[in-house]
Amino acid sequence: MIQENTATKIQYCLYARKSSESDERQAMSIDSQIKEMLELAKKDSLEVKEVREESHSAKASFGRPVFNEMIADIEKGIFTGILTWAPDRLSRNAGDLGRLVDLMDQNKLLQIKTYSQVFSNNPNEKFLLMILCSQAKLENDQKGLNVKRGLRAKCEMGWRPGVAPLGYVNIMENNRIEWIDIDKERAPIVTQMFHRVANRGHSGRTIKKWLDTIGFTTKNNKRLSLGRIYATLKNPFYYGQYQFNGVWYTGKHQPLTTKEIFDKAQKQLLVPPREWHKNIFPFKSVCRCGSCGGSVTAEERYKKLKYNGYSKHIYYHCSRAIDYDCEEPYITESDLIKQLVANIDHIKINENLLSKSIKAEIERFHALKTQVLQQEFIDGNLHDIHDDFSDSKVKLLSPDIAKSYLLHILKAGTSEERQRILSVIQTKFILHNRELRIV
Repeated sequence: MIQENTATKIQYCLYARKSSESDERQAMSIDSQIKEMLELAKKDSLEVKEVREESHSAKASFGRPVFNEMIADIEKGIFTGILTWAPDRLSRNAGDLGRLVDLMDQNKLLQIKTYSQVFSNNPNEKFLLMILCSQAKLENDQKGLNVKRGLRAKCEMGWRPGVAPLGYVNIMENNRIEWIDIDKERAPIVTQMFHRVANRGHSGRTIKKWLDTIGFTTKNNKRLSLGRIYATLKNPFYYGQYQFNGVWYTGKHQPLTTKEIFDKAQKQLLVPPREWHKNIFPFKSVCRCGSCGGSVTAEERYKKLKYNGYSKHIYYHCSRAIDYDCEEPYITESDLIKQLVANIDHIKINENLLSKSIKAEIERFHALKTQVLQQEFIDGNLHDIHDDFSDSKVKLLSPDIAKSYLLHILKAGTSEERQRILSVIQTKFILHNRELRIV
């Protein structure tokens, strides 16, 4: 009679949990748990203040948001009891079990009631609760070991666990993956991918363009991404080997390519590391692509001369960052410079920055003539110009001198000098059909 009076004063939180993991597939569904426990509460006249549910594994401590909120509410005194289907719904780990027992020790959690048992704040019942939850943890640990042992045995038999790679299909028996077979629709295409890379030197992007052209899709009816293409081409599974948990195994599946073709493809895919900013292409910042609006980049090309030696040419073109298939043609750096020179009268210049640049040049040359050439001055107007720039305030040059200096750097300057001087140009250009056009 005393227990009944105590039970009526307890405010319960009905907690239902179901994990989607394989070790709890046989557990009762959340809806069934709630239905059964509400009927039990009605039968025993228990006050269920709130029902809370979540789909989450109880293996790890502090990993369930709803459970953590329930514990916090018990600490605040909102609930004084828990109603749940079985002890393993509350905990399968030592951390969460310790929190429950600690709340009982503090008299904040008066009772945990399951479908078949009651656990109150007394030594025997708390000890039984700890045994049952510890048993659930032991089952989890043992199942984890059994799963790993089973996967290792399957690998040793020659069958790779998990979802079959592109070009293969999983053969299921009793809702389990038993072995891997050829995907007759996609396997020939995967084989061609390796041959195209190994024998024709195709890149990943070229392969993607080809696959999109022939309408190739995955089993989910999606086009193959560039990352998935590279992952496929680098997967040794396709010549009969695979790695699982750091150990290599020989598969019993039918290979889609040979080791020789696979290794040859890897050499073709090997890209040497780039040395960023090794080459300076100053005119990239001057214009954008007139076809797609993307940025402009450049590259060096070498042509073998008739009588030994090589000639170097620099070509500017669309970076294809926006449109990979952009057909904007290339233009040589020399042609680009000629068109800039032709537009010199229409170019807007930051005269202040240009004057500073000229002052720096004059001071550098002045130091050269006094420290190296050992002479007081050089014939001409250089000495007078240097005097004009000798004060702290930079004076603006006449438009003619400014443009003459700009023309000089464009025609005869180094890449570094051109990059520095192009920062004073405020006019923006687009490059379209090898022609520079002012925006």
